[in-house]
Amino acid sequence: MAYRPTWQGHLKLSLVTCPVALYTAISSGGDVHFNLINPKTNNRIKMITTDPDTGPIDRSELVKGYEVSKGEYILLSNEEIASVKLESTKTIDIERFVAGGEIDRLYWDHPYFLAPDGKLAQEAFGVIRTAMEKSGQIALARVVIGTRERILALEPRDKGILAYTIRTDAEVRKPDEIFAGISDKAADANMIAIAEKIIEQQEGPFDPSRFVDRYEEALKALIEDKKKGHTPAKVAEPEDTNVVDLMAALRASLNAKGKGAAKDEPNSKAKAAKPATAKPRARKAG
Repeated sequence: MAYRPTWQGHLKLSLVTCPVALYTAISSGGDVHFNLINPKTNNRIKMITTDPDTGPIDRSELVKGYEVSKGEYILLSNEEIASVKLESTKTIDIERFVAGGEIDRLYWDHPYFLAPDGKLAQEAFGVIRTAMEKSGQIALARVVIGTRERILALEPRDKGILAYTIRTDAEVRKPDEIFAGISDKAADANMIAIAEKIIEQQEGPFDPSRFVDRYEEALKALIEDKKKGHTPAKVAEPEDTNVVDLMAALRASLNAKGKGAAKDEPNSKAKAAKPATAKPRARKAG
């Protein structure tokens, strides 16, 4: 299957350039997509572009408008928007190299694969890619994708380059805006000890094949049931853990994970040798 590039242009490191193509690294897979249906007629609803004064209008006649005040717009044609020329519209110009650990994971956004565009580009691409690999650092560059200039983080991956769009500082909320209301009170040490044991039981390598979209799978199962005329069963909502029963819930979780570990972990025999439960140390009086 031939993949279509999202963007085509040049990769530039100082005075070295080569034609490259940017491909999205993720796919929608088998996502379930819905259409709006009129249940009375079973017809799919069509969205008609309408002007409140003149009625329906062809989308090809429309232009983009920026609202400068209520009801007042600056109109821009596609040609006028395309006339905004930045070097990053056609060039991924590497500006800086940084250690990967310096980029907060909050800023990582969408992954792409960057590859040479044509056989003649492969030599220069290979030089840039290999030099990046030897540096052990992440390259930061700019590119215009769609109508937005984005920061790209570039790092070697296999024979090509993995490119991630990086969110701007204005896009990322400050954690204190959300976390400020969390209590500073320290958690119970005995409960933490049990929770650590539960974490230890669930340790293992990252295997992406084990993580499927269960909601998508459940939707597909629901659709199959409906096709067969079955009535879907209702699923009960999970109850919040009662603070009074938190210790009991932690101990029950520890026991449950201990019993199920052999099914999930191939090397669970070594872990099974450990005690299934850990009694918390008694607090000293006073």
